[in-house]
Amino acid sequence: MVPPRFRCGGGGRRRLAPLLLALALLAPAVAAAAAGDDDAEYAHCNCDGGGGGGFWSVENIFKWQKVSDLLIAAAYFSIPLEILYFVAGLRHLLPFRWVLVQFGAFIVLCGLTHLLTAFTYEPHAFALVLLLTAAKFLTALVSFLTAITLLTLIPQLLRVKVRESLLWIKARELDREVDLMKQQEEASWHVRMLTQEIRKSLDRHTVLYTTLIELSRVLDLNNCAVWMPTQDKAAMHLTHELRRGGNVDGLVAIAVDDADVVEVRRSDDVKLLGPDSALASASGGGKEDTGTVAAIRMPMLKVSDFKGGTPEVIQTSYAVLVLVPPSGKNWGAHELEIVEVVADQVAVALSHASLLEESQAMRDRLAEQNRELLQARRDTLMANEARDAFQHVMSQGMRQPIHTILGLVSVVQEDNLTPEQKLVVDTMGRTATVVSTLINDVMEMSATNRERFPLETRPFPLHSMIRDAACVSRCLCDFRGFGFAVHVENTLPNLVIGDERRIFHVLLHMVGNLISRIDSGHVTFRVRADDEVTEDTLGQRWDPWRPSYSSGYSSVKFVIGVKSQQSADSMSSQGQFLRKPIGEGFDLRLSFSMCRKLVQMMQGNIWAVLDGQGLPESMTLVLRFQLQPPLTPSSTGGSFEQQYTWPSCQLTGLKVLLIDDDDINMVVARKLLEKLGCVVSSLPSGSGFLNSVGPSSSVYQVVMVNLEMTRVNALDVAARVRQYRSGRWPFVMAMTSEQSAWEKCAQSGINGILRKPVVMLEMKEELTRILQSA
Repeated sequence: MVPPRFRCGGGGRRRLAPLLLALALLAPAVAAAAAGDDDAEYAHCNCDGGGGGGFWSVENIFKWQKVSDLLIAAAYFSIPLEILYFVAGLRHLLPFRWVLVQFGAFIVLCGLTHLLTAFTYEPHAFALVLLLTAAKFLTALVSFLTAITLLTLIPQLLRVKVRESLLWIKARELDREVDLMKQQEEASWHVRMLTQEIRKSLDRHTVLYTTLIELSRVLDLNNCAVWMPTQDKAAMHLTHELRRGGNVDGLVAIAVDDADVVEVRRSDDVKLLGPDSALASASGGGKEDTGTVAAIRMPMLKVSDFKGGTPEVIQTSYAVLVLVPPSGKNWGAHELEIVEVVADQVAVALSHASLLEESQAMRDRLAEQNRELLQARRDTLMANEARDAFQHVMSQGMRQPIHTILGLVSVVQEDNLTPEQKLVVDTMGRTATVVSTLINDVMEMSATNRERFPLETRPFPLHSMIRDAACVSRCLCDFRGFGFAVHVENTLPNLVIGDERRIFHVLLHMVGNLISRIDSGHVTFRVRADDEVTEDTLGQRWDPWRPSYSSGYSSVKFVIGVKSQQSADSMSSQGQFLRKPIGEGFDLRLSFSMCRKLVQMMQGNIWAVLDGQGLPESMTLVLRFQLQPPLTPSSTGGSFEQQYTWPSCQLTGLKVLLIDDDDINMVVARKLLEKLGCVVSSLPSGSGFLNSVGPSSSVYQVVMVNLEMTRVNALDVAARVRQYRSGRWPFVMAMTSEQSAWEKCAQSGINGILRKPVVMLEMKEELTRILQSA
């Protein structure tokens, strides 16, 4: 018997006529099949009596097919829904969307076919068969189109797959690069951290120990060690170690020519040492719990290695840093890079530490020098204060009295004196002049620290100077109980050019030095011309005098000898001058060397002759003078012997205002001016002194101001006087002891300078010059 699904009723054809018309265009075969008989059966199915009864009966098989078709239809319908659910929001990102539509239609039609097939296992209408046929036809059409589409889609999908594979490979490479960058970033972070820790201190030992600690912490090391070269660079000593080994007290050393040491010091890279390395074993490696030991060199720079910022070509000194890892540790590339960078940073930090140490040492030296300079400055200030006090004492206690004596002696010299009185007065004046010169020398030497004495070369009468020197020498000999004799050749030149005061001083020194060595005796003072004396025969013989003035110069020899009382009976006075001159072997005191300097400055020579006991028995002075033609009365300078006539300009009645704050100076100056016939008035300094100077000075012709006043400024006084000048009066003349005061006086409008000591002759000449220049 034919199953119900294979039999169709005739009534269904009339009920589905409109639907048949709609499907006639799509399925001509279905329309032709619809014209068949109502009870047509499937001729190709031999189902009658098949399967027998039981579970595998035809009815049960049809039931299972029906359930399977329903489940397949449900699965087919759910797949498009799931695709739409998950892909609806990503339509703009999906490629080949039209292919997705085709697959969706194919799946839906397949599901529709299985759904319609599930209703054909029971008696059904002919229209259901038509629908099933149309669904199968559409499924076939869509499947065929999809299969054709796959012919073009599969190559594109393969290309996409290849591109995806390439992108995957690229992504893996990028991942590896990212991992490498992370490792480098981590290494750089460790380096920065280590560098910060290293540079926290600028002490070299702290830097090295900090490096060992931080490297051990970052790289998880068992031990770290630093080997330094010795001063002779013959060995390497273990100077710094993180964990002490067995040699705690002993000094561990390795020869600098060790193979591992040479290899490490030769390269900038990290070197991995073998298990039998002496350097590794001495650093704590080569044990069961340690791994491969690494070592790297570190340059040791000093400040002395650089000049002007440019390194010199020098033999570089290297230290060695040894790293001992735990067992099983393998050195990574980033770890080796960390070690190399840290070694460079340690070298820089050590150079900075060396620079700091040398800078600190230099700072200490500068501080010590500064303290010494401050102490020297204080000592200098104290010395200046002592010098100023000394100069003040010399000025007030010695120079001022001598100047007073010279001024008063010049007044006495103008009186009518007997020859004996005039000789005594001239001798007093000349001696006071020598003392004044010595005082000025001492004060100028203390002020300027000079070692040479100034010479005042000018024409002077030689005979007068010899006479005064002999007079003073006689007085000295009489005071000490010595006999005295003088022998002067009458043919000596009289008018010569030289420093009269210095020569007089040297002669007095020669006499005083000779008579101070013995208690009593006889002194002989000899002077003669010696134009043929030579350097080899000076002081050895007396030649007859043969003057020669053709060259304009003449040499004069002064010989002062002393004969003690004990040798007077055994030795003639002439023999004492025939001894060999000796310049050494006895003490001539410091003054003799000063006199020798003076004589050498005057182009002369001085020496002494000793007796058998080593005492000086004679001293010889040879000077070469330039001859001067006969002098006019106005050209004799400061000679004490010349007679001057009164100048043509009469000084009698000259109104002079004298301004000085020292009473003694004012009295002496008044005496000198009154001796010249001037009308002198004085203006004492005190309260309101400067205001009264100007109006009171307008009635005077000359105003004399002492530049060394302590209460007021003499230059201000001179400026005040100029403000009230009426016509060409008054003239301003300054009195001073300074040798270089003319420049500042000229700037202040002072007309003339009178140098101290003030004597009548010089005051008369300066007043005459000022009045004549007006």
